[in-house]
Amino acid sequence: MLRPDTFALTALLAALTAIGPLTTDMYLPSLPDIARLMQVPAAQAQLTISSYLVGFAAGQLIYGPLSDRFGRKPVLLGANILFVVATVLCAAAPSNALLLGARFLQAVGGCGGIVITRAIVRDLYAGTRAARELSLIASVMALAPVIAPLIGGVLHALFGWRSTFILLALFGAGLTLAVARMLPETMEKHARQPTSVRSTVRVFGRMLADGGFLAHLGMVVLSFGGLFVWISGTSFVLQNLYGLAPVEFGVAFAIGSLGYMSGAGLAARMVGRWGLDRTMGTGAAALAAGGTLMAAAVWLQLSSALSLVIPMAVYLAGMGLVLGQAMAGAMAPYKRHAGAASSLLGFIQQSGAALCGALVGQLLGDSAWPLAGSIAILGWLCLALWAATRGTRARAAQAH
Repeated sequence: MLRPDTFALTALLAALTAIGPLTTDMYLPSLPDIARLMQVPAAQAQLTISSYLVGFAAGQLIYGPLSDRFGRKPVLLGANILFVVATVLCAAAPSNALLLGARFLQAVGGCGGIVITRAIVRDLYAGTRAARELSLIASVMALAPVIAPLIGGVLHALFGWRSTFILLALFGAGLTLAVARMLPETMEKHARQPTSVRSTVRVFGRMLADGGFLAHLGMVVLSFGGLFVWISGTSFVLQNLYGLAPVEFGVAFAIGSLGYMSGAGLAARMVGRWGLDRTMGTGAAALAAGGTLMAAAVWLQLSSALSLVIPMAVYLAGMGLVLGQAMAGAMAPYKRHAGAASSLLGFIQQSGAALCGALVGQLLGDSAWPLAGSIAILGWLCLALWAATRGTRARAAQAH
């Protein structure tokens, strides 16, 4: 069994967290072709992203409370098995409607990894140490959005879009085996909580009345929303408007994702020295700067795809600085209900992302403005929220 404070455990937790970005990003180069082969408009093909996000959000409400009651490991194994079965259904889907349903089930299974990983981190660590671990996981996991579209583009070119889901099913099966054989149970038996709908709603209500939790949650939602605006719109914008081929799109998407890896890596190194607030503030400033640069590129009508990709790399670097710290700050007071806190955090995070992605998907057309404008607005809102809630977050930290 793997031990805490080892890279091997961090790597396994990062791989479990990577299920989300791998499953969303790897098939992005195939979206225009899926729309063509399924004979549906681009907006309907894009709904396979929104369907996944809705399932990912809804599923997160389940796993946290269940893992608080039955332990992290058995619930995680069940989630992974569901992910594998649903991914096979995605690969076999004969129509866009059935693909939508399979993607929903795939998400319900896939979200277990990220919910329970956050709970495991809270079981083992606290404070800036928990934030550092979440940032370390994020910096390793950030490889996923870098390599996923590259792999997806190559697989699409060689074998077609269904091969992407076959590879994801194999990855999920390998993770399930690794969890069964190497992941220890991190929740002590005496700490397990009775679970019912009423008790879960009561715990959620207490969290939603906590100003510190809400402030951190808002920064998570706003920064993450920009990522899913990018995910939902970028394949159509860069391929249809800027003329990139699927493999070229994969390279461009990977370049942007390097920003997230850089930001998360910097956060892991600096949060112990800077503290949560300064790290998040630096990240929020980068979010606003990246969004502004992207909007300026569209306004100036720059023709290179890099004029969007480089500002997005700046935005994603900011997200890497914000996410881990905001999640650690939100969950810090809730060690006894770490699973429930992770569930509520993830549900609202993913619901907000699904809403942003679906809205931008419907606005897509002959302009990059829906993409760039949305990212700029979300970046500035996150910076404003960070500045406005510094006192609230400081008082909440002292109270707990």
